[in-house]
Amino acid sequence: MNKVMLIGNVGKEPDIHYYDADQAVAKITLATTERGYTLKNGTQVPDRTDWHNLVFYRQLAKIVEQFVHKGDKLYVEGRLRYNTYDDKLGKRHFVTEIMVENMELLTPKQQS
Repeated sequence: MNKVMLIGNVGKEPDIHYYDADQAVAKITLATTERGYTLKNGTQVPDRTDWHNLVFYRQLAKIVEQFVHKGDKLYVEGRLRYNTYDDKLGKRHFVTEIMVENMELLTPKQQS
């Protein structure tokens, strides 16, 4: 089974692209943080923040375009996908993305 569940904060405004007949893809980064703690011997373990690349397709991408902004808190479910590509200099890059299948906005809606 390939399943990922994350709760985190959006790192920047969504990057939206349209292709074919009104089909959309949205990409965002999501920060998840594990809180630091103190060991019994007094050693401080700092917070650890990880960044995740999220990809949304079709209707979910349009919802992201309309409602998701930098700093918003999201819950997402999806699956991992690994890609590689070679840049112009021939260097190979490895990319891990989460293909989002379900999303819930956790940031309260602003009052007008």
